[in-house]
Amino acid sequence: MRKHIPNIITCCNLICGCLATGAAFHHHFSTAFLFILLGAFFDFFDGMTARALGVSGKMGVELDSLADVVTFGVAPSAMIFILFGKVYYPEIMYNSFWFNVMPCTAFLMAAFSALRLAKFNIDERQHTTFIGMPTPANAIFWAALISSSEGFLTSYRFNAPFLLAFEILFCWLLVCEIPMFSLKFQNKSWADNKVKYIFLILSACILTACTIIGIVEGNVWQMLSRGIAGCIGTYLAMSIITGIKKGKEYA
Repeated sequence: MRKHIPNIITCCNLICGCLATGAAFHHHFSTAFLFILLGAFFDFFDGMTARALGVSGKMGVELDSLADVVTFGVAPSAMIFILFGKVYYPEIMYNSFWFNVMPCTAFLMAAFSALRLAKFNIDERQHTTFIGMPTPANAIFWAALISSSEGFLTSYRFNAPFLLAFEILFCWLLVCEIPMFSLKFQNKSWADNKVKYIFLILSACILTACTIIGIVEGNVWQMLSRGIAGCIGTYLAMSIITGIKKGKEYA
């Protein structure tokens, strides 16, 4: 029974992805976001559990990737698909062709997430750091953004071409060669983990500020969701800056 525990946890991740996808197609963005977060929780613990129990194996690795494609690829794609049906279209694109075509581009996110996961499985460089944006971070960013800022994303200030460009940018980030730090700690020293500690401190400040604002304004979940999206934006910025600095050091 012990050897099946990690796979059961992985299947819980997969089920969360399916539920998030269903919620997205029913326009329940906040519910979809919650299930993606829950899936990320299970994804974090399945590998840890397998190592702790000494039952790691190839089947678990493959199952984990399949579950991640659903939770962190298909589910956010479903949210973007529905958003394309609500987003503002410029007058030049206001016809049935674009209304039918643009939503289909949402599933580029699922395809690039699958490519990212396949690349991760065979890339020996990604044991302690990431090359490209991790799929859970990407999915959580999109789910947090859409569930908390739907009003802005569907207003005249934002439109379908902007959404497509934004999506393509993140598809590229998934498979790019930009090094991005992992939150796995080999030790607790400040010198070896300075970037990670700074990120955690900044994230705590962002989430605390958003929670306080949410309490004052009476929309805690919305502000907290925006804070989570902001934390992932901070992670991206810090990873890119750190990568550029390291590149200059080795030049």
